[in-house]
Amino acid sequence: MNRPLDLDTPAGFRTERLVDVLIPTRNRPAELAVTLAGLAAQEGVPGFGVVVSDQSDAEPAYAHPAAATMARALRHRGHPVLLTRRLPRRGLAEHRAYLLAASAARYVLSLDDDVWLEPGALHRLVTAIEELGCGFVGNGVHGLSYVDDVRPETHGHYEEWDGPPTPERIRPGTPEWNRARIHSAANLLHVTAQAALPPDAWRAYKVSWIGGCVLYDRAKLVDSGGFDFWRRVQENHQGEDVAAQLAVLARHGGAGILPSGAYHLESPTTVTARDVEAWEVVLADEDTPQPA
Repeated sequence: MNRPLDLDTPAGFRTERLVDVLIPTRNRPAELAVTLAGLAAQEGVPGFGVVVSDQSDAEPAYAHPAAATMARALRHRGHPVLLTRRLPRRGLAEHRAYLLAASAARYVLSLDDDVWLEPGALHRLVTAIEELGCGFVGNGVHGLSYVDDVRPETHGHYEEWDGPPTPERIRPGTPEWNRARIHSAANLLHVTAQAALPPDAWRAYKVSWIGGCVLYDRAKLVDSGGFDFWRRVQENHQGEDVAAQLAVLARHGGAGILPSGAYHLESPTTVTARDVEAWEVVLADEDTPQPA
């Protein structure tokens, strides 16, 4: 039988590192194990930390033997791991704000609990953000069940940055908003195949937002408000990552990175109550004229 799992403590974990990976999870022990396994196979970014914050209805997902083993494997490979519970649930934005506060790293990777990273993906993202100097870089996630579903009408939304990303104010209804279509299904895989990049090469491209795998410059995310808007949205919401990224884009710029090493596990969502888009609330507040 598995022996008791050391959870670590927030005070013991929170120290200055190059990268921390922040994973919110709920009712997904199998998916969490796969996500942690992908992290355990990363090379080129020594000593990155991992925070798992669980909001499962019963036993935490990290208590499952497979997930617990991957947490131990990460520690064995020199990566600090903090395992926490965040209950009662107050919504996705509050959960991400809690995870962000747990880290003092220069960069934080916001990674969903249903994403597997191929070896080398984290190193590529860190290399990109250090070279570009923007607020975030990300990997759009591939849905491999769609690999034979080619949608050329979406490929025109791919546009590379010529030089470092610059700040952009992006809003619904603009051509820039439609950039997100490149991240549906397996569209990004098809664009990558057409690009025919040399080995180890990468490209930065323009985005409106990226779901599932985003590496932030933590100071620039905090400067843009982080996820502190959670108090302004009701508990049953989605789109909290969109709201945060739009704010970072406006101040510091951001980019997607090709090729992407992120693969969606295509499991059913655990976010079934989605009454409000958080980004709509935040944008409505920001775009409302203030009295003189």
